[in-house]
Amino acid sequence: MEPTSPKPASPVNPAPSRRDLFKMTTAAAVAAAVTTLPIAQTAWAAGGETLKYGLVGCGGRGRGAAANAMHASTGNKLVAVADLWPEQTEAAVKGLSEDLDEQIEIPKERRFVGIDAYKGVLEACDVVILATPPHFRPAQLAAAIKAGKHVFCEKPVSTDVPGVKKVLALGEMAKQKNLNLVSGLCYRYDEAIQDTVNRIHSGAIGDIVALQGMYNTGWLKMSPRQPGWGDMEWQLRNWWYFTWLSGDHIVEQHIHTLDKMLWTMKDVPPSRVTAVGGRTQRTSPAYGHIYDHFATVYEWDQPEGKAPVRAFCQTRQWDQCAVDTSDWAFGTKGVANIMQHTITGENAWKRDPKKKPTGMYDAEHIALVKAIRSGKTINNTDYMCKSTLMGIMGRMAAYTGQTVHWDKAAADRADAKGKDVMTVMDSTEDLTPPTYDPKASYPTPPVAVPGIKGAGDSKPKAEH
Repeated sequence: MEPTSPKPASPVNPAPSRRDLFKMTTAAAVAAAVTTLPIAQTAWAAGGETLKYGLVGCGGRGRGAAANAMHASTGNKLVAVADLWPEQTEAAVKGLSEDLDEQIEIPKERRFVGIDAYKGVLEACDVVILATPPHFRPAQLAAAIKAGKHVFCEKPVSTDVPGVKKVLALGEMAKQKNLNLVSGLCYRYDEAIQDTVNRIHSGAIGDIVALQGMYNTGWLKMSPRQPGWGDMEWQLRNWWYFTWLSGDHIVEQHIHTLDKMLWTMKDVPPSRVTAVGGRTQRTSPAYGHIYDHFATVYEWDQPEGKAPVRAFCQTRQWDQCAVDTSDWAFGTKGVANIMQHTITGENAWKRDPKKKPTGMYDAEHIALVKAIRSGKTINNTDYMCKSTLMGIMGRMAAYTGQTVHWDKAAADRADAKGKDVMTVMDSTEDLTPPTYDPKASYPTPPVAVPGIKGAGDSKPKAEH
């Protein structure tokens, strides 16, 4: 029998006003979005009829998400797909049809290709899966919400802060229109991890004093540049390696770890971050300009007289090296191994291994289908935006060598002075390119060198 949860410990959260500050920073953006995007007709009504799904982004993650969505209910059908490249749409249809034949109904006329291909998918579906490179998420999400579609939105939600702020506004619009917006931050839907985090929140390890988050993995794939590929096509086909498209891997991949840190801290964002990073193995220009490793220290301010809670995090993509995907919470009464679902200390606990939860990739889609059919809505905007911002502020800190604060209030609490004070919420860096023409010349930015002015600039200047 599992022990009952102990009495909640005293809170570790910063002052409550920080939540309000986060909401206030996007109030103007929300108002602007509401005036520019008219309320659409109510999307699919709750009931028993077929839910028509569309997939935007036919890479590995998109195909996986589409399969998970079909697993969620035999009443779901995938009716349209879109991608930049025709070979991707054809591969997706072929692969998914082999496993889910009766749920795949995608004639040639609903296989859309090109930068605006998502528009055709939105006309055909009730629910859309957005799984393109993260740079495109804000624009595609805007179109989906405007069209009145329920959305499964892969992580992260953007690669720059202006994009995240747009998504915050769109999330508010989704609430007003009773549209579901489910995030691809899948660990939030893992029943065993939910159980573990809930116990941390209930006080099983006492007051949190420190966190550790590790995401050390191997290399990513790379498509060698082919004759006839312009800069833009080469970058689009290798989007992981360019900050404007992926956010760098601290945003695109490490976001899962950062999201678990945020979740453990009850979705209160950190006050500041200091970071290091660089390129050790992936030094060739063939791998773009992103880093291959980061080490970050995120801090959460505590009530006066208490030390900040610090999260010590690592992420790297190195070949032939040790891998480690683990998350830890250290408290005054014990230690939680979040990924192994165990707690040691005064309230020792281990989740019963006989409890076999639904796989998290299926679980998030099951939750979405249930919400649509019941008429109740899920909206994951808050944490998916905060986790994206955590990744971006870590990238900013590593690229520049500066401590990056969440906002001016956090900087003031730290008594930060000087012209180089940086806050993620005040960042205006917009990484949108001037064109998406595959043949366009779009030079790769230099690799960021901390301490050098302009070293953190992630947007190249187009050549004409």
